[in-house]
Amino acid sequence: MIFESFGAFMHMGGHGQFVWCAYGIATLVIAYNVIQPILMRRKVIALNKQRIAREGKL
Repeated sequence: MIFESFGAFMHMGGHGQFVWCAYGIATLVIAYNVIQPILMRRKVIALNKQRIAREGKL
C-alpha cells in the first residue's frame, strides 16, 4: 500500500486506530514474553542461593 502522506499512513483509511492498537498490544505481549522469563530466572537464582546458604548453616 502506498499512502499520500504520513498522516494518511497513520489513519489507514479509517482503520488506523484499530491497526495501531493491535500493533501496540502485540508489542506489549512480545515484550512481556521476553522480560518475564528473565525476571523469573533472577528470582529462581536468588531463591536457590538462599536455600544453599540456609542448608550450609545446618
